[in-house]
Amino acid sequence: MNKIICSGALFYSLDNKRFLLLHRAQGKKGNLWGLVGGTNEGEETPWEGLRREVDEEIGNIDILKTIPLETFISNDNHFLFHTYLCVVKKEFIPTLNKEHNGYSWVEFGNWPRPLHYGLNNTLKNKTNTEKLQTVIRLVDMIVD
Repeated sequence: MNKIICSGALFYSLDNKRFLLLHRAQGKKGNLWGLVGGTNEGEETPWEGLRREVDEEIGNIDILKTIPLETFISNDNHFLFHTYLCVVKKEFIPTLNKEHNGYSWVEFGNWPRPLHYGLNNTLKNKTNTEKLQTVIRLVDMIVD
C-alpha cells in the first residue's frame, strides 16, 4: 500500500501579524477554508511538494522562512500531512488557481468558517496552538 503524503502551508505576514487561508471552490472539500497545499507527486519531498503547490495555488511567493509545525500520521500509517508555517514580509494578493475562489488574511483565532476538518482539528489542539503561538512570538522577536 502506497503512502499518501501531503504538505500544507499556513502563511504568516510579519507586517500585519495575520494568516492566509484559502476558500476551496469545488470538489469534496468545496466551500471549506484551508491551507495552501496538496498531495506530493512522485518522489517529491514534503518541502518540494509544498513549493510546487504554493506556485500552483497562489503564485511565486517570496518566503522568508519555512518552519515545520506538525506532521499528522493516520492510525494506519498510510496518510501523512506535513504542515508548515511560511513567513512572508507583507500580506499579498494571491494569484488563485481554479481550486480556490477566495482568500482571507485573518488574525490568530479568528479563523473563517467552515474550516477544512483536518485544519480545524489542528487548530483546536491545545498543543498545536501553543506551539504555533510560541513560534510566532519567536519569529516576531527575531524580526523586530
